[in-house]
Amino acid sequence: MIVNRDNIEFLTTLFSAAFKHGLDGGVPPMWPRFTTEVPSSSKKNLYAWMGQFPQLRQWIGDRQIRSIMTDGYEVQNEPYESTVAVPRDDIEDDSWGVYSPLMEMMGKAAVTFPDENIFAYLNGGFTNLCFDGQPFFDADHPVGVPGDTGIATVSNLQAGTGPAWFLIDTNRPIKPLIWQWRRKPDFQTKVDPRSSDHVFMAKEFLYGVDLRAGWGYGFWQVAAASKQALTAANVQALYTGMTQLQSNEGRKLGIKPNVMLCGPSTIWVARALIEAQMINATSNTLYKLVELVEVPWLD
Repeated sequence: MIVNRDNIEFLTTLFSAAFKHGLDGGVPPMWPRFTTEVPSSSKKNLYAWMGQFPQLRQWIGDRQIRSIMTDGYEVQNEPYESTVAVPRDDIEDDSWGVYSPLMEMMGKAAVTFPDENIFAYLNGGFTNLCFDGQPFFDADHPVGVPGDTGIATVSNLQAGTGPAWFLIDTNRPIKPLIWQWRRKPDFQTKVDPRSSDHVFMAKEFLYGVDLRAGWGYGFWQVAAASKQALTAANVQALYTGMTQLQSNEGRKLGIKPNVMLCGPSTIWVARALIEAQMINATSNTLYKLVELVEVPWLD
């Protein structure tokens, strides 16, 4: 192929279509179900309201006003990119066809980028801190109003050393995780054979994707994690603990886990526990208690 502006525009259109096919086609991403998606218009977002779990009360006298947390919880936006160089010689030698699948894979990588990072962050919740200054999965989250109901501590964790598994309540507007878009994936090129310094110096046409995003934790109350063995007794204990959680004012939150997340190392045990109607000729009390979802980015 002759390397001129018209032919390069043709290739760019072809590569852009391949990128879009990777971006829009294939298996839908998993993260939106477990993540609150938030648009961002600045370098970072401050979630100062995160310490409140809104509930109604009987209106007697003046409104009861709860102050927003003063420390807040910040999620920083960071830039990310991926770039592919197509050598001029490959275009001249009509070898450019091998790059279309690569552009499609770049689009697919942009789709799976939130999945990879959100579930890695969920898995990091045993040490990463959330809005109350404690690890997201912790044995002593503080709950209560100083000078009012008093401060107590509650747990959303079964500590252990095994692979993690999780119970999630996905029916709340605020999910256990936050994904913050500052700029969604955008296909970029540097391909002008006359004006591009890189094309002139390196004999390469550049195609890439970039985005800006950040992620963090939402309400810890809607997620619980265990590193203990995946047994019926442990599932029941973790499930029951979530249903007993209360607000700062001492009222039940009505949490009801509806999804269990497992990685490849625990999925078969989970299926035997959750999807079998009978276990050893006895009715299984955990049958369809929650929906089982396998997440390939978990252990």
